[in-house]
Amino acid sequence: QLRLVESGGGLVQPGGSLRLSCVASGFTLNNYAIGWFRQAPGKEREGISCISGRDDSTFYRDSVKGRFTISRDNAKNTVYLQMNNQKTEDTAVYYCAAGPKCSWYGPYEYWGQGTQVTVSA
Repeated sequence: QLRLVESGGGLVQPGGSLRLSCVASGFTLNNYAIGWFRQAPGKEREGISCISGRDDSTFYRDSVKGRFTISRDNAKNTVYLQMNNQKTEDTAVYYCAAGPKCSWYGPYEYWGQGTQVTVSA
C-alpha cells in the first residue's frame, strides 16, 4: 500500500518549536518532490514549503520563510519540517504530499492524513 504518514504535531506555545515528519511506505520519497501544506479552520489549504526531488532545492511561502526548514533523510525515507518561532497563526492541520515537482497548486500523487499543530499560550 502506497501512503504517507505525518507525525510530530501537537500543542506548542508561541515562540516554540516542533518538528513534523513525513514517512513514506510502499515507495521511495527521494524520487519525488515533497510539499508541506496546511489548512487552518475556515481557510483554504495552502502550500508552505517544498523540497525538490531533482536537486533538493527548497521553497517556502513568505509567511514561514526564516522560521521553517524542510529537509529529507533518504535513508529513513522521511521528509521533515522543522518549525521554529511559531506563531498562533501557524495553527492548522499540516499535510505532506508527494508529486513530480514543487508547486503550491499540484498535482500531487500521494497525500498524508494530516497532523494537528496548535500554537497557543
